[in-house]
This record gives sequence, structure tokens and C-alpha cells, in this order.
Amino acid sequence: MIFSNIGKIATFNPSSGDVEISDDSHIFIQDGNIAEHAEGELFDCGGGLVTPGFVDPHTHPVYVDAREDEIAQRLSGASYEEIAAAGGGINSSIRAVRDADKDDLVERVSKRMDRFLSLGTTTVEAKSGYGLNTDSELKSLQVIDEVNKFHEIDIIPTFLGAHAVPPEFKNDTDAYVNLLCDEMIPIVSRQGVAIFCDVFCENGYFDSDQSRRILTVAREHGMKLRMHADEFEDSGAAELAGELQAVSADHLMAVSEAGIKALKDNNVVAVLLPGTTHFLGKESYAPARKLIDEGITVALASDFNPGSCRIRSMPFILSLAVEEMHLTIEEAFAAATYHAAQSLGIEYRVGSIEVGKQADLIVWDVESLEEIPSREDTLPIRAVFKRGKRFEVSA
Repeated sequence: MIFSNIGKIATFNPSSGDVEISDDSHIFIQDGNIAEHAEGELFDCGGGLVTPGFVDPHTHPVYVDAREDEIAQRLSGASYEEIAAAGGGINSSIRAVRDADKDDLVERVSKRMDRFLSLGTTTVEAKSGYGLNTDSELKSLQVIDEVNKFHEIDIIPTFLGAHAVPPEFKNDTDAYVNLLCDEMIPIVSRQGVAIFCDVFCENGYFDSDQSRRILTVAREHGMKLRMHADEFEDSGAAELAGELQAVSADHLMAVSEAGIKALKDNNVVAVLLPGTTHFLGKESYAPARKLIDEGITVALASDFNPGSCRIRSMPFILSLAVEEMHLTIEEAFAAATYHAAQSLGIEYRVGSIEVGKQADLIVWDVESLEEIPSREDTLPIRAVFKRGKRFEVSA
């Protein structure tokens, strides 16, 4: 295929470390990858902007139904932490996932992936974490794996058995940690689906010592590490992410100066989730400007999940990053493409428009990057291509 009549091409250039805008009039695609030259069908870009597809490195799509009742509770003044303490939050999604038929979950996750793609996200990280026992966590990872095999989108699987302490262990968190380390992680490793292991290191969930143990065992079983870190309070999670040299530390709304230094010194990618802050009605966003100024690689993600963020649109996330966290549009765009791919260790194949990389592309009915950030759920997207194949965008 040949993309013709391109207005501008915008992409992060790893060599220069900058987002670059070019006037190249053609992009060549051969065997699903960007090529130096190719013959084939012409696709008229209508003079619009062409960018790489978005990479969303933090989502929770394996659930049954959204927790709509929690919205009303928050509007009545209840905090996320108070809702969780009263039996809501993550634990309220557990029973449905445990009881759900695997094929039903596959259908639900597949439809959610359709919407991601229609909004320009061509690669997504997906976590388990709403089963919280061995069988349902394995089932959740199997669902992710099955959808990844037949769906156009690329899904990067993460095991998040340490998402919360399930009700049957509410009085003995250490016993649940023992189950994670002695049974769940070894079996998940043998299953062979999960690339990463994540842990919610936060006061009231898993403390630093428990998180260190879980992640150390996961690394011994061949999984790479990422962390939910310092979302509500400074719990020392960012320091732990640095100590363990995790690939990413995510959230970071309450990260400390010591945590920032640990991230910087150990090249941990900071994955920021402004949609969650917005969705929960909180006012304190992660210190994105400070993190970037300190030289830390910053990525953006949606945190799509059934309770604390229903946003799938990365352009919406870009708008929050620019308006609320004071990133430039170029910084936000790089964070949602190349740096997001870095946080998943796949920047060699996605996240930028370069010869040899996958032809994961968005053709826009706009002329500049400044027009992409949007809080609307319908976007000026002419077409989304995954490995050179057009995905039909629904209205």
C-alpha cells in the first residue's frame, strides 16, 4: 500500500529525541511494516495529518460490568478510598469475574478493543486483577491471550493478582501474599501468557515489604516488573520501583522527592494517568512537569477500568495532560506514542513512524498536532491502520 496526498507526518524521532513534523508526501507499506518503497493500492490521505497509532500502557479491560453505582456515591461526597473500605471498588468486581464464563469475557474484551482501535489506539497493555484467586486470574489472562490472537489490536498481558486483597483474606493480607508467591505466580509463569507482573503498592493494599516480595518472586519466574505507585499517598512505592529497577511506575500523584530521584537514577518510566484524577474528581494531578524537567521518561495511559476511569480515548488523555499537567502538545504526543511503547519494552516495533516498524498509523482529518487533543468521544479520524490493514472506524 502507498499513502498519498499526505499533508504532514508527525512522529517522535528517537535519534533526535524530539517530535518532528515532515512534509513527506508518501508512506510505503509492505507486509504490514513501513518500507522504503512498495507497490500497491493507493490510499488518499486527503491532505490530512498522519501519526503513529497510540500506545496505551495501562488498562484493566477484563471485567463484567462497570461500577456505575460508585459514580453516584462519589457525587454524594464519598472518596475512592471510602467506597473501597465499604466493600466497593476493586473487590466489588471480583464475584462477577469469578463467576463469568470465559467466552463471555472474551466477547466483552473484544468489543472493548474495537472501541480502543476506533479511537486510534493500536497497542494496549491489559491487566488481570479482578479475579484474585488462582483460577480466575488464569482465566483472565487466558481471555487476554485469546483476544490478542484474533483481534487486530496488539495486547501486552500483565498479571495483577496483587490488585487488592480479596474478601476471604481481608484479615490476613500476608496469607494472600503467601498464596501469590507460593502458588499463583509459579502457575501464571507456567501458563506463559503474562509478560509483566504488577502490584498495587499503596497504603491499605500492599505495603512496600509485601510488594517487594511479590515482585521479587515474579522476577525470579521470568516476568518483568511494573507498579501502581503512590496514587493516593506517598507509600514509598516509587523508591521501591527504583530499587527493583521496574520498567514503569504508574500513577505517581503523591510521589515524593525521594521517589522522583529513585525513578531518575534507575531509568524507570513514569506512566501518568490523568484520566483517573479527572474521573475521580480529584484536583491534584501527577507532577508531570517536574518529572520531565528532571529527565524522567514520561508516558501517558488511559487507566481504562470499570470503576475509577471509563476513558478509552487517548486524545482525551492528551487534552488532560496539556491542560491540567502543563505538558506541551509535543511532550504529550511523545508520551502517548514512543514513550508509552518504551514503558512496555516494544519501542523497537511500534510508537513511531520508521522504516521497518509496524505500519500502525492514524490518518487524521486535521492538519496539525494541536488539533488532536479532544474531550469528545468522536474524533476527526479518517482511518486507523494496524499492520497496514485498515480498521473500519465506527461513529
